[in-house]
Amino acid sequence: MLKTLLGQVGEYKRVSLLTPLFTALEVLMEILIPFITASIIDKGIEAGDMGQVCFYGVIMLIMAFLSLTFGVLAGRYAAAASAGFACNLREGMYKNIQTFSFSNIDKFSTAGLVTRMTTDVTNLQMAYQMCLRIAVRSPLMLICSMAMCFFINVRLSLIFLVAMVVLGCGLFLIMSRTTKVFREVFRKYDDLNASVQENVTAIRVVKAFVREAHENEKFRKAADRLYKLFVKAEGTLAFNSPLMMLVVYGCIISLSWFGAHFVVAGSLTTGELTSMFSYIMSVLMSLMMLSMIFVMLTMSMASGERIAEVLNEKADLTDPEQPVMEIEDGSIDFNHVGFSYKHGSGEETLHDIDLHIKSGETIGIIGGTGCGKSSLVSLISRLYDVTSGSVYVGGKDVRSYDMEVLRDQVAVVLQKNVLFSGTILDNLRWGKEDATEEECIEVCQQACADEFIERFPDRYNTWIEQGGNNVSGGQKQRLCIARALLKKPKVLILDDSTSAVDTATDAKIREAFAKKIPGTTKLIIAQRISSVQDADRIVVLDDGQINGVGTHQELLENNKIYKEIYEAQSKGGGDFDHPGKEG
Repeated sequence: MLKTLLGQVGEYKRVSLLTPLFTALEVLMEILIPFITASIIDKGIEAGDMGQVCFYGVIMLIMAFLSLTFGVLAGRYAAAASAGFACNLREGMYKNIQTFSFSNIDKFSTAGLVTRMTTDVTNLQMAYQMCLRIAVRSPLMLICSMAMCFFINVRLSLIFLVAMVVLGCGLFLIMSRTTKVFREVFRKYDDLNASVQENVTAIRVVKAFVREAHENEKFRKAADRLYKLFVKAEGTLAFNSPLMMLVVYGCIISLSWFGAHFVVAGSLTTGELTSMFSYIMSVLMSLMMLSMIFVMLTMSMASGERIAEVLNEKADLTDPEQPVMEIEDGSIDFNHVGFSYKHGSGEETLHDIDLHIKSGETIGIIGGTGCGKSSLVSLISRLYDVTSGSVYVGGKDVRSYDMEVLRDQVAVVLQKNVLFSGTILDNLRWGKEDATEEECIEVCQQACADEFIERFPDRYNTWIEQGGNNVSGGQKQRLCIARALLKKPKVLILDDSTSAVDTATDAKIREAFAKKIPGTTKLIIAQRISSVQDADRIVVLDDGQINGVGTHQELLENNKIYKEIYEAQSKGGGDFDHPGKEG
C-alpha cells in the first residue's frame, strides 16, 4: 500500500525532501535558544556583565530569526508537497477509473468512489503534511531536548524517562481503542454519501411520491450512525489532554523540587535549571504531537487502503501487444458465445449464441427483461469479454483490436441515456470533437432531433442541464442517437433507445437510417415489435438463448413466442414481459 501511495508523490519529491530539511534546521535553532538563555542568566545577569547579556542576546535574536525563516519555508514546502500529493492521488484514481471495464466498475459503488476521491484523499493530504513536518519535528525535538537535558544534568533527566514511559503506555491504550473505530467511520461515510447521491439524483421521484419524510429519516439514521462512531472515537481521544497535563505538571513539580535541592547544593546553576524547564516542555509537547500523528495516521491508514484499492485495480480488458488498428466492415459473428458476469460462478447470462450478421444488415433483437439482450450487444464493443466462444467484427476477433479503434467504429446508444452539462453542440461533439455545426444538424435530422431543437430560442446553443434534466426522455434519446451517428460508425447499436419516442417518430428514425446510412450494420433492441418488424432479420432471445431468427413474417409463422406477443401488442396491450389477453 505504501509503495502505491508514495508512487503518486511524483514531481513533488523535491519539496517533500526540502520540508524535513528545513524542519530539522528549525528544531536545531529552537534547541539552542534555551542553552543560550542559560548563558545569559549565568554569565551575564548573575555575573553583572551587560556585555555578555548583549552578546548572547544578539545570538538569540539571530537564532530566533533563523528558526522563524526555516519554519516558514518548511510550512510552505509542506503545503505544496501535500497539496500536490493529494492532486496526484485524485488524478491517479480518476485516470485509472477511466481504464476500467464494466466488470471493474461493478466492484465499486459510485458513492464509495466519491468518498475515496474527497474525504479519503483529504485525510491522506493532512497525514502527509504532518509526516513531513511534525513527524520529523517531534522526534528530532524529543531526541535533541533529551540530549541537552542529559548534557546539563543526568540525574534530573531521569524524571523525563519516567514521564515518557507513563505517557507512552497511556497513549498506546488510547490508540489501540480508536484504530478500529476510525476504520468503521469511513465505511459509514460511503453509506452517507450513497444516501445523499440517491436522493438528489431521484429528487423528482421523491417529490412525486411525497417521500421526503422517509428520505429524511433514512439520511438521519446514516448521519446518526456516523455521529455515534465519531463520538466514540473522539471521546476516547479526549483522554489525551488530561493524561498530557498530568505528566506535564508531575514533571514540573518533580523538576522544581529536585532542581531546587541541586541548586542549593551547588551541583546545578539557576540558568541550567531554567533551560531544563524549557527542555521538559519541549519533550512533553513532542510526545503530545507524536500522539496526534498516530491518531492522524490511524485515520489515514483506513483511507490509504481504500485509495490503494482503486489505484491497484487492473483493468480486466486490455489491448493486445500488436493490436489491429482498422476495421474492414460492419460484419458481426457470434461463434458459440457463452457469457457470465461473474467468471467461474457457473451462472451464464448467455448460452451458446451462434449468430452471423452481414455488413449493412439491420437486425432487430427482441425478448423479455433479463433475457440477455444488453449483455449480447455489450460484447460487440468489448465492454465485457466473452466467457467462452468468440465475437468477430469485420472478420477479426474483437480482442485483437485496439479498444479505442473498436469502440470508435461500434457506436452504442445505451438503455440509460446520458447527457452532460453544456450546450446541445457540446453534447453532440462527444461523437466527433471537430464536427461542424452543419454535420451536427445533419445527424439531428436523421435522428428526428431537429424538430424540437429548432423550437428552442438558442437552437443548437441551448444549454443542457446536468443529466439532461431540462429535456424530455424522448428528446434525450434522439440527441443520444444523433451523437452516435456523428461518429459515422460501421456498427450502430440502439439498446432500447427509442422506448420514449412515439411510434411515428420511431418510424421516421428507422426510415432515415435505411436511406442515410445503408452501409452501417444496425442492431435495434426493442420491446415493441413495431420497432423491429421492418428489420432484415429479427432475433428472439429467451433466457439467454436464441429462440428464433428470421424476418417478421417468418417468425409469425414459425415462432410461438413472437406470434403470441405480436397478437397481444396488436390488440392494444402486452409486451414480452406481460402478454395481453384476448377478450
